[in-house]
Amino acid sequence: MVKTTVIGIDLGTSGCRAVAIDAAGRLVAEGAVPLPPSQQEGVAVQQSPQHWWQAIEQLMPPLLEQLDPGSVTAIAVDGTSGSVLLADAEGNPLTPALMYNDNRARSQAEQIGQLAPRDSAAHGTGSGLAKLLWLLEHHTLPVGGRVHTQADWISGRLSERYGYCDANNALKLGYDPIAHRWPEWMHSLPLAEGLLPRVVAPGAPIGPLSAELADRWGLSPQVMVCSGATDSTAAFIASGAGAPGEAVTSLGSTLVLKVIAERPVFAPEYGVYSQPLGEYWLVGGSSNSGGAVLRHYFSDEKMAVLTPQLQPDQPTGLDYYPLLTPGERFPFNDPDLPPRLTPRPEDDLQFLQGLLEGIAAIEKAGYDRLAALGAPYPVAVRSNGGGAKNRAWTAIRGRMLGVSMHQADAEEACYGTALLAKRCRQLCG
Repeated sequence: MVKTTVIGIDLGTSGCRAVAIDAAGRLVAEGAVPLPPSQQEGVAVQQSPQHWWQAIEQLMPPLLEQLDPGSVTAIAVDGTSGSVLLADAEGNPLTPALMYNDNRARSQAEQIGQLAPRDSAAHGTGSGLAKLLWLLEHHTLPVGGRVHTQADWISGRLSERYGYCDANNALKLGYDPIAHRWPEWMHSLPLAEGLLPRVVAPGAPIGPLSAELADRWGLSPQVMVCSGATDSTAAFIASGAGAPGEAVTSLGSTLVLKVIAERPVFAPEYGVYSQPLGEYWLVGGSSNSGGAVLRHYFSDEKMAVLTPQLQPDQPTGLDYYPLLTPGERFPFNDPDLPPRLTPRPEDDLQFLQGLLEGIAAIEKAGYDRLAALGAPYPVAVRSNGGGAKNRAWTAIRGRMLGVSMHQADAEEACYGTALLAKRCRQLCG
């Protein structure tokens, strides 16, 4: 039996990672390269799309050296949600990419707010649609020009087939995942025909790898380029969760909660959104609390020394709401919510445990909020991100949540994207 492998690529804001897995899901190869930092000026945050492609070009040769290039059958890409650019009909960028955390499109967000229904993911300055309107007001779009998300532009470069976007990345452009179409209210916006992509399911075939890249990388011209997902959805897929009620908490710089539901839940006033996941939905939200607060007060080295001394079964009684700056989006929507980090004990161990308990309390409030809005309360929680390795914190969280706690099967988003490529290849036969 011929051994086959598939490749998943994850594009973040600071780096590009990739893995290759075999038919059984075993890791065959992996690699990573850094990206130049985003250009930031006030609320404007942008990157050059060419930097993404240069990272792909730098990443692929050493990745392929770890395996038999002839075994590769499919490639998929994930990217940051809400990052968009304009390109011409041949895929040549016409603008920088306005990144997910770019907030310059304020008047455009207000315009959308007057048209879009409450449950649309296109609300706010972080939406891809608001950024698209800003780009159209500041750049001339030629005939055949299109908007691209980070993931679908790279997929277009790989396949030379532009104009396709997965349903997850299309949400913040205004796509209606329930009706499976671009909604009628968007017709009131100055959007040229052909500007918006054709939306496909994550893991759908887009087209074969370009002949030029196949030849240069020593790959078969039959390698299929498949649609990917947002980076957070890909990380969820990598976790191994798959049934209603199973949840994943990402303990990175921020705290991100997602739970599988049979029906979508939309509550933008609480930062709650839903993304399609096969026949189910991912319902979740993101808090401004998280690991960035911990690192503000403790170095990794200091936390490594203190963590074995934590006493998860002996709560500190400190009632913290750990934030770096005022403002929270989920599970409470309060742009002026102040950090609550007093009193601070003289004992660093007590202070660290109080911070961990505070973030765990936010996690509990987050899952309570999702349940109150109609999502299932978790039957089990898997964890990924740097904080997932902290056993004492896991014990604190498990006690507060009252559910079983599990490590994610895999933590890298690119692994989840590789699983989408594997599914795509199976569908193609």
